[in-house]
Amino acid sequence: CYVCGERGATITCQGKKCKRSFHFPCGREDGCISQFFGQYRSFCQEHRPAQRVQAHQDGQASCVICLEHVEGKLSYQTLVCPSCRQAWFHRGCIQQQAFHAGLLCFRCPQCNDREKFLPEMSSLGIQVPARLPAWEAGAGFTDMYQRHSRCDASRCLYARGREEAEEEGPWHLLLCSSCAAKGTHRCCSSVKDSAATWECEDC
Repeated sequence: CYVCGERGATITCQGKKCKRSFHFPCGREDGCISQFFGQYRSFCQEHRPAQRVQAHQDGQASCVICLEHVEGKLSYQTLVCPSCRQAWFHRGCIQQQAFHAGLLCFRCPQCNDREKFLPEMSSLGIQVPARLPAWEAGAGFTDMYQRHSRCDASRCLYARGREEAEEEGPWHLLLCSSCAAKGTHRCCSSVKDSAATWECEDC
């Protein structure tokens, strides 16, 4: 490893005629870049890709994620959105956002651009995992995936109660065709067997 001098370095710089090898943790400490897409190329500090966008800060700029001060120019640790050129952030901050957002939701935290932002950040070594965003992976959105399963008629006639229904017949539960947030047994709202849809009073 050209960084620590120990054996077992399995990552080789893809720079032209460069023969430097390094351990992944050592490379991160020394400012090397590993890309997590396509050919999964890695580059040493000397040959790593850098942002070419022309961006200038008006006064003292802050990271749009952590709100702490950022360097006055682009560097390995300081990046900018290639689209709006107004959103500056630390490498560590945008990497954490990428981990939380996942591939489907990762975009500029200021202008919401994805078309230029995603490929640029990926080429600069930001790892964007191919999974759902972290805020949807937990139990916070469980209720949104639940189908309404209750009769909301003013007077439910079913002997087994509002929470029960049958696959077909008078006690089949119909959901409102407009909002799907209310339901009724056919019999409770006098819906004919031939009717395929029903709308609640609110809709």
